[in-house]
Amino acid sequence: MSCSKRYISTPIYYVNDRPHIGHVYTTTICDVWARFQRLLGHDVFFLTGTDEHGQKVEQSAEARGVTPQALADENSAEFRRIMGMFDLTNDEFIRTTDPRHEQQVQALVKQLMDSGDVYLGTFEGWYDAGQEEYYTETKAREVNHVSPISGKPLERATEENYYFKLSAYQDRLERMFEEHPGIVRPDARRNEVLGRLREGLQDVPISRTNFAWGIGVPGASEHVIYVWIDALFNYITALGAAEPGSEWHEDRFGYWPASMQVIGKEILWFHAVIWPALLMALKLPLPACVYAHSFWISEGQKMSKSLGNFIDLEQLQSYMEAYGSDALRYFLATQGPLGATDADFSRSQFHETYTTDLVNTLGNCASRTSAMIGKYCDGVCPEDTGECAGGGVEWEAFTSEQVEASISSMDRFDLSGSIAAAMTIVRQVDAFINDTEPFKLAKDPDASGKVASILYRCAEAIRIASCLLEATLPDRIHQLRESWHLGSPSGELRTECAWGRLEAGTPIDKVALFPRVETS
Repeated sequence: MSCSKRYISTPIYYVNDRPHIGHVYTTTICDVWARFQRLLGHDVFFLTGTDEHGQKVEQSAEARGVTPQALADENSAEFRRIMGMFDLTNDEFIRTTDPRHEQQVQALVKQLMDSGDVYLGTFEGWYDAGQEEYYTETKAREVNHVSPISGKPLERATEENYYFKLSAYQDRLERMFEEHPGIVRPDARRNEVLGRLREGLQDVPISRTNFAWGIGVPGASEHVIYVWIDALFNYITALGAAEPGSEWHEDRFGYWPASMQVIGKEILWFHAVIWPALLMALKLPLPACVYAHSFWISEGQKMSKSLGNFIDLEQLQSYMEAYGSDALRYFLATQGPLGATDADFSRSQFHETYTTDLVNTLGNCASRTSAMIGKYCDGVCPEDTGECAGGGVEWEAFTSEQVEASISSMDRFDLSGSIAAAMTIVRQVDAFINDTEPFKLAKDPDASGKVASILYRCAEAIRIASCLLEATLPDRIHQLRESWHLGSPSGELRTECAWGRLEAGTPIDKVALFPRVETS
């Protein structure tokens, strides 16, 4: 795969509430993917940010006696703060109150009005105030006139709105799913969208008139652009899509179309149907993939503040303080709800994953290998003499196979699969040590060549596995690089993972990457 541009986005997070595990999870898994692609040498643009307009923000601000802008500033700053707390490497943090975004949204809506894709009409139906989403009569009946997200009753609404001609894109959207089945993943989410698509599309309102906090419709300032339309456009306004000729457009628009747009399953319809239709109307390329992950539950139950099992920032910080930031990244990436089912965030599972995978496997393997090199090879990487007792592992072919499996899994956004391939190498090293027993061979002066070969192969395999794990465990792998004098990442991951690059004579200091944590 040649090196090229890669673009990944999170949804932009609504500023009506404080950040929680859902926000941290989505941004962290995007960060793992972005870091991995950079290690491969790709030119990556990673976008996140905050969604700051809409009726809920206006109402919350009024309840607190502050302006909507003041509330948006406060909560957006909190979201930006967590990017630093969790060491996330986003290239841009967009706010929908940024003047540059607002101007581009108006330009894009004007383009849709001029093309006839947006028209003035009247809406009469049902409205989910919590999600700020409209429902047809049919859809409202399906959910018993109750929001499937908040559980609150839908509201009856009649309003003059500008509409987007979504119905005109029925055939093109069906063809999109047929020709590009991977555009919405995982498969269960695509099938969910297809089922709803077969019911037929209706035009959707893109403006509101019963509140003021938002971007005005061009030429009709009494209409406020619907928060969801405003929010969806962030993915291209961050690239200067509606500023042709500008420096921003020249520097960034080459990243479109997005490689991966990662969202939660509750906002699937907007991203899987309305968003592609808007792009079609604007004559812009479609993203390669919209990936809708599932939810976290806690201790086997749906998260609820009233139940006291809600995973907030303070709890996540306590996990980081006890186990380290990389432990949290590893747990989110390997145990998270990337598939069609929700995932359980339990204290016991977190501790077990940390102890089994990071302490007993990766940490112990690196520690025992470096300790034996210190004891039997004077603390420097030995030479692979070609002699080896037992083991029976074709290390070059084996590691090459796992490297390719790890890279291809990450390209598919299968984070746990990518990490598993790297951990397979580590577990093979453990088995190899147990089988060859270099600590026993070292007692025989005539077996020094065999010991050297065994320990070289162990160290080299761990080095390769660490390169594959660096995007997930950046802090601890940096520690390993320093202790083993491996230098900085080359930005050519495949080349760096080639067997035999660890040079004999390299100092190998003993490492203790993951300390054991005792639970009370």
